[in-house]
Amino acid sequence: MFRQFAPAAGLTVLALVVALLVGGPQDLAVVAILGALEISLSFDNAVVNAKVLQRMHPVWQKLFLTVGILIAVFGMRLVLPVLIVAVTAHLSIPEVVTLATNDATTYGEKLDMAKQAIYAFGGTFLFMIFLDFVFDGEREVRWLTRTETVLARIGKLDQLSVVVAVAAILLMSSITDAAKAKTVLISGLIGLGAYLVINALDNLFEESMDGQQDAGASSTGMTKQVFKAGIFTFLYLEVLDASFSFDGVIGAFAISNKVLVIALGLGVGAFWIRSLTLYLVRQGTLSEYIYLDHGAHWAIGVLAVIMILQVRFEVPEIVTGLTGVAFIGLALVSSVLERRKQREDDCELEPV
Repeated sequence: MFRQFAPAAGLTVLALVVALLVGGPQDLAVVAILGALEISLSFDNAVVNAKVLQRMHPVWQKLFLTVGILIAVFGMRLVLPVLIVAVTAHLSIPEVVTLATNDATTYGEKLDMAKQAIYAFGGTFLFMIFLDFVFDGEREVRWLTRTETVLARIGKLDQLSVVVAVAAILLMSSITDAAKAKTVLISGLIGLGAYLVINALDNLFEESMDGQQDAGASSTGMTKQVFKAGIFTFLYLEVLDASFSFDGVIGAFAISNKVLVIALGLGVGAFWIRSLTLYLVRQGTLSEYIYLDHGAHWAIGVLAVIMILQVRFEVPEIVTGLTGVAFIGLALVSSVLERRKQREDDCELEPV
């Protein structure tokens, strides 16, 4: 366990030292708060990531924690917000970079002005993940038995998740400010399209790889298929991470307007989430705690609904974070109780 989390612990100490040297005790405290905020907002992300990583090649698992963490910290939490501000504020990227480094307050305001588009994209992407999960009639394990059984039956309707997602996009565009309605509509559709394309390509290469395994394909052919399948699964995980990071990035500017401090805090949180993901995979935790995956997806569903509502209403980050942790906690408790029940049943069946 120590080996899994030692890099995250080391990075945390380094980030806190840098914050202390650059801005004193106040910035040190802010980095610690932002790290905790990021972990609470993305805890369910770790569980879903682990579920996906279980079927990835070990090489891609290592890339997820190395290259993936660089993309998560610098790409999703630094570069992506700059690109979003550049597009929504009609500024060049050098202008936005200058704004972020020299006038962080104005940069934060510009990013806040783009939040409707951000929430529409992220909310739609996460909503599709939730819908495809609850509408899946092939899942044998049920956590919220009655609710999940009903939703699985309804999910037999073809493309129902897409229909519901489109309805959610139309709802967002109707409740947001009139001036932002078109932007929200387009952003939501892009989020939907991104999910459908990445998911379709991932499934395509996974099926192709399974077919080659059944046919006894050569090692070279299999390597190519593993590489292709890994790319799209990796891309899926990065977009998923981006969707989770949006709320943290926007909320961070309510705590601090220093870009370096925000990057340190969110980066620390992101690294802990990556380490937790790898720990869950290596320990086989999802197979031991059978409802953990369910709790994570329900938490994602609630987060998606919150992001959809945030195109019009303000929802405190503490509510978002605690909701996710609560679902994970309840699923964990349910899993422990189920394991205990199964052990008791096994003991009763054993001959005396």
